[in-house]
Amino acid sequence: MSSGFINTIRTLSPTMKYILVTGGVISGVGKGVIASSFGTLLNCCGIDVTSIKIDPYINIDAGTFSPYEHGEVYVLDDGGEVDLDLGNYERFLDISLCRDNNITTGKIYKQVIEKERRGDYLGKTVQVVPHITDAIQEWVEKVAQRPVKGDKKPQVCIVELGGTIGDIEGMPFVEAFRQFQFRVKRENFCVAHVSLVPMPRATGEPKTKPTQSSVRELRGLGLSPDLIVCRSERPIGIEVKDKISNFCHVAPEQVICIPDLSSIYHVPLQMESNGVLNFLKERLQLDFVDPKQTMQSWRELAYRVDNTRGEVKISLVGKYTKLEDSYASVSKSLQHAALAAGFKLSLKFIEACHLERDFKKENQLLYYQAWQELCDSNGVVVPGGFGSRGMEGKIRACQWCRENKKPFLGICLGMQAAVIEFARNIIGFEGANTTEIDPNVAHPLVIDMPEHHPGIMGGTMRLGKRTTVFKDNCTSTIKKLYGSPKSVDERHRHRYEINPKYVPQLEEAGLKFVGTDEEATRMEIVELKDHPYYVGVQYHPEYLSRPLKPSPPFMGLILASVGKLKGYLNKGCRLSPKEMSDNSSDEEVVAISKPNKQLTNGTHKHCSNGATSSSNDEYEK
Repeated sequence: MSSGFINTIRTLSPTMKYILVTGGVISGVGKGVIASSFGTLLNCCGIDVTSIKIDPYINIDAGTFSPYEHGEVYVLDDGGEVDLDLGNYERFLDISLCRDNNITTGKIYKQVIEKERRGDYLGKTVQVVPHITDAIQEWVEKVAQRPVKGDKKPQVCIVELGGTIGDIEGMPFVEAFRQFQFRVKRENFCVAHVSLVPMPRATGEPKTKPTQSSVRELRGLGLSPDLIVCRSERPIGIEVKDKISNFCHVAPEQVICIPDLSSIYHVPLQMESNGVLNFLKERLQLDFVDPKQTMQSWRELAYRVDNTRGEVKISLVGKYTKLEDSYASVSKSLQHAALAAGFKLSLKFIEACHLERDFKKENQLLYYQAWQELCDSNGVVVPGGFGSRGMEGKIRACQWCRENKKPFLGICLGMQAAVIEFARNIIGFEGANTTEIDPNVAHPLVIDMPEHHPGIMGGTMRLGKRTTVFKDNCTSTIKKLYGSPKSVDERHRHRYEINPKYVPQLEEAGLKFVGTDEEATRMEIVELKDHPYYVGVQYHPEYLSRPLKPSPPFMGLILASVGKLKGYLNKGCRLSPKEMSDNSSDEEVVAISKPNKQLTNGTHKHCSNGATSSSNDEYEK
């Protein structure tokens, strides 16, 4: 054999390994967290991992979904609007994915139809098998090779198939992977089936029949699970695992139980203790190091979740609060920051429209409950959103935080609400609003961006990672939180922006725009003078927050809410372990942040019921 041929063999890339994660019995059983946990374990072993999420719906992407339909829309660096599970992958694995890491039925059919229109199939009848199934396999193979951390190609690709086995819309994908297992060889392909083991109250014992039926259907479609991950309310006994093993044609050690845990950060640890790594090492013929040392930071994170004593109360004022997944990334970002600061997060979701004056006439009880929760909080976040519903409630929340010096973070529409409120009540622009709500408003503080309003809804916003430049010589809290760089890169998702025409008047009145885009035409960050923490950002910092690397704007909100921001900034944005365990606050901020504090400001007196009483009361006008 020639030396040239030997050298060629040595330079070949290692074979890609695939882990397919499927679900049974019900949707929402936790496939995303399980898939992310597989990646976390392999990452800790020195294995580079990428992830793909398959959503069998016909939509091209998640961009036009209501949050009530499918949870939040997660945005990637390249502007891809994708399923929220990709947020789990990025947070758990600390990687950056692209829009092609989210496969939908719509994308696959669109690609195949375009090829048919070009004549690429040479006049053949285009069918689900082989044309759709081949397109799925080629897409997976191509995306699996893309680097997600630096320039190094991943070694393992984790593919999560959305929905449940048996769904009619998922059938082409199941068939594609039935073929795919032979295409890539058995030693490079592993199936993990996540199934619910219910425990009816009437009997008090776990029932395995739904899992048996789900596995039987999966096997009937040509895929045999190598691991069965049983989700349950409580741990299941060895006899239940043996029963599932016996009826589902797997060894007992291939049945893993993941009961409901105190936090998702315990899931990788639970899987490790069940021997998942040893199984993957043998089944996929992987060569990796002992993860005990690299798992330590993850163990410490899980320990902090359970053992942090101090509590910080944050209110989230939004319009999709009936489904907490609507604000999944914001919730996770607040938790990351709270844990880093040494506090347990207590997050209250407040329906924005419940804070509005008109709503008081409809339901006084809900109105006063909403204001009570807002008053009891240590800090407030107003996240992004669209449309007119709840806008006046968000504006009132901004006003309350500004007047009472309550720590506040406004994101995207939340920033715009803060600017509108300031223009109305400080500058005196009565009726100031956004053209999204009133196109003919006299004072359009927020206007649309014509290039992002082409007349179609999907994928036309200002999307993805873009640069925000800090103004020269500005004294900015948010700039210090980022480490005082000249610029930062954050992800965007919006069609409307602050009207630059009003910026000089706003700044003269005390609302400072400390960050802009690279052309200095679009306002990106706003801060209020003489306030503990009143910050608005046009971008979405929640998309880049990580469990071990909290997002700076969220870190600032949490620290201001517990009275530690000033000391944190003075020490170069560092907290010692002693400070994290010490829940005392700076005196001046404690005086501001105490819940239910009776404050008097001119003719305003804030009551414990969350409303405001006065003979000349601004809130009740």
